[in-house]
Amino acid sequence: MTSLRNLGSSGLQVFPLALGGNVFGWTADEAQSFAVLDAYVAAGGNFIDTADVYSAWVPGNEGGESETVIGRWLAARGNRSDIVVATKGGAHPEHKGLAAATIKAAAEESLRRLGTDHIDLYYTHFDDETVPVEEIITALDQLVKEGKVREIAASNISAERLRASLDFSEREGLARYVALQPHYNLVSRDTYEGELQDTAARAGLAAVPYYALASGFLTGKYRPGAVVDSARAQSAGQYLESERGQKVLAALDRVAQEHDAQIATVALAWLASRPTVAAPIASARTVEQLPALVAVADLALTEQDLAELTGASA
Repeated sequence: MTSLRNLGSSGLQVFPLALGGNVFGWTADEAQSFAVLDAYVAAGGNFIDTADVYSAWVPGNEGGESETVIGRWLAARGNRSDIVVATKGGAHPEHKGLAAATIKAAAEESLRRLGTDHIDLYYTHFDDETVPVEEIITALDQLVKEGKVREIAASNISAERLRASLDFSEREGLARYVALQPHYNLVSRDTYEGELQDTAARAGLAAVPYYALASGFLTGKYRPGAVVDSARAQSAGQYLESERGQKVLAALDRVAQEHDAQIATVALAWLASRPTVAAPIASARTVEQLPALVAVADLALTEQDLAELTGASA
């Protein structure tokens, strides 16, 4: 049995790979989604990441499709107490921003769609700098006091606003962020490393990085001349054109060969080894894509492997 990791200073214990729910109700229909969720849990997984806005960008969708699928799955399997459910608020077309009333309304809608009385980890999806951090934290603290949310977290926030939020929580004795969801992977290190990572480390926050596989680029399927049929092919393809992208692929190829592992597994293992990171997020549209992701739990990279990957991605 894979050992679970502590999520920062919270009481939550999570599998070292969070399953991204962005594809549920988008590129994976309900039957495919249930199959992926079942396979993830069968592999020891317990940490599911979604958001109220998934997948409002799809014509005909309103947002909330992913949460609805996950809610139906939890009800069908009767396993709510075994799963750490993380969702995010603030970006749904009908509940945009982080005013106190918006946070409350968005959380209630998420609870309804997920068919649960509590959310284990609730993120502000995008910081809303028009709202003082005091108002945001007070609203989130209220959800915790009401038992609707167990732990709170932030995504897409500046180091300055994160510090101000943590200071206010400390000063007033209110719920405080335990985790951070940054954009972070082998070919995108600049957004997180530096001031934001330092702030997280000092405060004992866990990082749960999104785009952990750079829209699929770090699976190794995007190569010069290769045509990939994916909704994300365009965003993944951009990394091929950079020198950093090519160096990273070469290093991944070598390390993967040495460990007889998939390239995606190595990319996730590098991320999982970084300071503050508790569990990278990756999504699978099909059951076949899942083994390479969950294998991160059992892949131990050497110091030399890590140094080579870090060097290639510098």
